[in-house]
Amino acid sequence: MSNGTGGLRERKKQQTRRAISEAAIALFLERGFDGVPVSDVAAAADVSTMTVFNHFPTKEDLVLHRFEDHFDDTAATVLARDPGESALGALRRRFLAGLDRRDVVTGLNDDEHVLAFHRMVLAAPSLRLRVLEQAARTVDALAAALAEQTRTGPRDVAARTAATQLCGVQNELVRENVRRLAAGETADAVHPGAVAAARQAFALLEHGLGTYCT
Repeated sequence: MSNGTGGLRERKKQQTRRAISEAAIALFLERGFDGVPVSDVAAAADVSTMTVFNHFPTKEDLVLHRFEDHFDDTAATVLARDPGESALGALRRRFLAGLDRRDVVTGLNDDEHVLAFHRMVLAAPSLRLRVLEQAARTVDALAAALAEQTRTGPRDVAARTAATQLCGVQNELVRENVRRLAAGETADAVHPGAVAAARQAFALLEHGLGTYCT
């Protein structure tokens, strides 16, 4: 009985969380992130402001919690790579596959709701700052994964340098894809150039930056 009660309580908690999130995103897309107070989100979700903050500690969390499941994707890809495959090779393979299926995490998705979401994030300084903080968390996770596999410490400079470069390449590729789609290009039109750019960027890391560092 207690397990059933606990399961019901958890389901209700998740339903409330989802209702708050959906109400918040709808309002933010309509009026902009900075134009919506948390009290309006609470009213739209038919909960108290305190309930909103119980589920989402900050206003920014109402938006960026959607990215939480992807924090460790890069590290997980490296840890699960095929025998003999390099970390760079695994990340390149994953990113190119994501481009082909128009995965939102590659920035190459021109669904109107997705584009509106990107525009909303880019227009809010506090959200842009939190995105940078989340990017740093991804670097930390990847550095830890690389250090684990090379049996060095989590603060090993080589692991952190490699993680920073690998994450930086992916972030720049995503940013360029988002920029082009936001400017009005379609995902299908951008795809060939996005694939070429990804191959070139990862090749630069794989073979050395050459003249770009001289």
